[in-house]
Amino acid sequence: MEPKRKGKTEEKTENQKTPAKEKIKTFFYEGKVIAENTDSARELYNQSRYGELQPDGKLNLSIIEGLFLLEKEKITAHDGKNHNITYEDYMKKATRSDKNFWIRYAVFKDLRNRGYIVKTALKFGADFRVYDRGVKPGEDHAKWVVYPVHEGKTLTWYEFAAKNRVAHSTKKRLLLGVVDDESDVSYWECRWIRP
Repeated sequence: MEPKRKGKTEEKTENQKTPAKEKIKTFFYEGKVIAENTDSARELYNQSRYGELQPDGKLNLSIIEGLFLLEKEKITAHDGKNHNITYEDYMKKATRSDKNFWIRYAVFKDLRNRGYIVKTALKFGADFRVYDRGVKPGEDHAKWVVYPVHEGKTLTWYEFAAKNRVAHSTKKRLLLGVVDDESDVSYWECRWIRP
């Protein structure tokens, strides 16, 4: 039996490892996360649709996207004085401005880890809009509007009906992301049904 020939990729030695991608430098101040105008930032947007690409070439990320990318070691975060911001400091700054930040982040992180593109949905009156796997914003519409809630929080029927009405009027499905004390997320999809 003849031995298999090694392909070009198998011939690489330990010394020829592919260099690690350079982290994207971002600035977190005044409630914004802005990435420098670099090829890496544009590539991050083009491949995974993080943030919003501005006409000047800079990438504006949401605070939640910034924390997720910092945790994934795709970016570095700096303050207005160009001092490095650690994950813990970033979290403190984010929770100061939004008391429900961790609940929202848990849902965002879970959906992104499952392969969905998640964008803000403030104009729809929701926290997030979520695109089905393989669909990028601009190619088609979001499939869901998502409301992250803690498992211990109660919603009135009026609040629930309002959320469902928003989803229905925007032709999206309502998805409640219920976060428990261990930051595990369960999803409940709600739809109008005509009897």
